[in-house]
Amino acid sequence: MILYAYPECPFCAMVLHEIEDLGLKIEMRNTRVNAGYSKELRGLTGRTQVPCLVIDGKPLLESADIIDYLRSKNQDNGSGS
Repeated sequence: MILYAYPECPFCAMVLHEIEDLGLKIEMRNTRVNAGYSKELRGLTGRTQVPCLVIDGKPLLESADIIDYLRSKNQDNGSGS
């Protein structure tokens, strides 16, 4: 999984906080400091909206949807209650 985001974005911050709380290791690509990452994101989605979590090559947009996905995957892996 790859997360396209930048920490100053409040929606990205919510996702980053959840990733930290769940103890997940997800590659983050900061689209504000690397124009190449922004271009990659536009190629995947047709826009530069962040946060965007790429799962097996498929983009997932919207912070609430990303958080729901991460929580469900964490539970699927036996880490949840």
